[in-house]
This record gives sequence, C-alpha cells and structure tokens, in this order.
Amino acid sequence: MRSSSRLSERWFNFVLWLVALAFAVFLIGLGALVVGDLPQVEHRFTLAQFLDKDAAQASTDALKRIRREQDDVRRQAEQAQLALDAARSASEAARETFANWLKTRDATQRVDQDPALVARTEGLDALKAAERAVEERLEGLSRSGLDLSERESAQDGIEAELRAAGQQKLDAAEAGQELRVFGYRLALTLPLLALAGWLLAKRRHTRNWPFVWGFAFAAAFAFFVELVPYLPSYGGYVHYGVGVLATFFVGRGAINALHAYNERQKAAEARPDAERRTEIATDQALQRLAKKVCPGCERPIDLANPAANYCPHCGIGVFERCPSCEHRKSTFERFCYACGTPGPNPA
Repeated sequence: MRSSSRLSERWFNFVLWLVALAFAVFLIGLGALVVGDLPQVEHRFTLAQFLDKDAAQASTDALKRIRREQDDVRRQAEQAQLALDAARSASEAARETFANWLKTRDATQRVDQDPALVARTEGLDALKAAERAVEERLEGLSRSGLDLSERESAQDGIEAELRAAGQQKLDAAEAGQELRVFGYRLALTLPLLALAGWLLAKRRHTRNWPFVWGFAFAAAFAFFVELVPYLPSYGGYVHYGVGVLATFFVGRGAINALHAYNERQKAAEARPDAERRTEIATDQALQRLAKKVCPGCERPIDLANPAANYCPHCGIGVFERCPSCEHRKSTFERFCYACGTPGPNPA
C-alpha cells in the first residue's frame, strides 16, 4: 500500500497552492495591462479626418464672415442706440425750453418775439427729424441683424449636415477598428485558454503543478472576465460560444471518465482481494470507512455488524483479526491499534 499523507506534506501542498494562486494573480495583472494596452496599436480617429475638407472649410469661412458682420452690426446698433438716446435727450430739453419761452411770451404779449417763435419751432422740427433719422438707421441695423441670423441658421444647417456625414464615416471606421482590436485580444486570450486546457490535461500531475494551475486560473480569468469589458456587441457570441464548446468538451470528458471509472471498477472487482487492497492508500481507505462506504467500490456497508468482514458488493476484505492479539482491525491499517503488530504490508 502507498504511504499515508504526512502533516508536513499537507502543509507543503497548502503552500504550493498559495504559490499557484500568487502566480495566477501576477499573471492576471500582467494580462490586464496587455489587454488594456492593445488598442494603442491602432491610431485614434477624429471627426475632422472624415469631413469633406473643401466643403467644411467653405462652411467654416462663411460662418466666420457672417459672425464678423453680426459683430459689426451689433457695434453699429449700439452706437446708433447711444446716438438715439442723445437725440431724444436734446429734443426733450429743447421742448422744455420752448415751453418755458412760450409761457414768458404769453405773459408779456410781445409781438416782436414772433420771428423767434418761428425759429424755435423750426429748431424743434430739426431735432425731431434728426431723432427720426437715427431711429430709421437703428431699424435698418435690426433688419440687417435679422437677415444675418437667418443666414447663420442656414449655414449652421449645412455645417450640421457635413458633420453628420462625417460622423457616419467615423462610426464605420471606429466599428472596423473595434473589430480589429477585439481580434487582437481574442488572438491573445484564446490560445492561452487552449494552452491552459492542454496543460491541465497533460501536466497537472507533474512536480510543477502549482504553475500549471496558476497559469490555468490566469488564462480562464483573462478570457472569461478581463475580455468582457472590451467585447463589442457581437463579441458575446464568441464569449458564450467558447463557453458552450468548453462546457461540452469538459462534459464529454467527464462522461467518458465516468464510464472508464465504472469499467475499471468492474475489472478491479474481478481481481484477487489482496491485490486490490495494495492499490488503495491507507488514508483514502480510512476516510471511506469513516463515511461507512466500502474502500474498494464506495458502496454503503454495515460497519456496525461485527461479523461483516467483507464488502457484500465487491467482496474486498474490510476487517481481519490481528495475528498477534486477535483484535479486530481494518485490513487497510498498517499496524494493529491494540498491540502495534505490523500488517502483512506495513511499508
């Protein structure tokens, strides 16, 4: 029989699992950096690259001209408004002066002031005409501003159409770039996943098994977790498709393994009892007996029956009498619990 697992060996195995996890963590961190930096192999597109350069330049120049004219009209309107305010103030002051003068004339009834009345009236009319001229100029500037606003709106529409056409081209280019970058990421992670599967199938029982498991954890994480944020809308088909295939092949492998196990068990049950016991480790046998199952075929047996020394299902010997003290002990125990006499195969 194989020797049982020692406490130090179990601790070493625990440490090796920690090594496997640490190796996986560092590989995952490295893989995240590589997967995240893969878009840098492609240059970034901008909207300006996909605009009709001549039409865009003409539209930009037209908008600049319109806005310069709007600024000029706005400044002229501000100046005209100031001039209108000044004309209105002068006209108002002249009317007040004329009203006071009329009161004085009515009080004195002096006929010699009639020429002055005519002159003052003409002066008021001139001030009112100047005020009206400024108002007409301000109205003209308002109409010019309205025309410029309509021209600006029309030019903005042309600009929007040019940008919409450029945006469509930009979206198409970015979709193609996204597909290429996804291909880069898939070309990196999918072979790693396949290599991890091969290593688990062929190398998981070698002395370097911690690195095999660490690499497998990192590859699975990179494909099924790190690749998720970068999947395009159609990338989920690849992601779940690979998952379906992996599950199918793993399931088929498990089914085949189960049938192979049953066949081996049937073949083992046909071999001699002593030969079968030598192939079962002591720890494994005692663990199965603690669960009240046969160490050979793993079917339930009645351990409470002192007369039940053999499995009723496969016939393997489970209990025997110690040749030294006649104490009943398990056939898988290396030494007798009662007297310490070694079994038939104590090494």
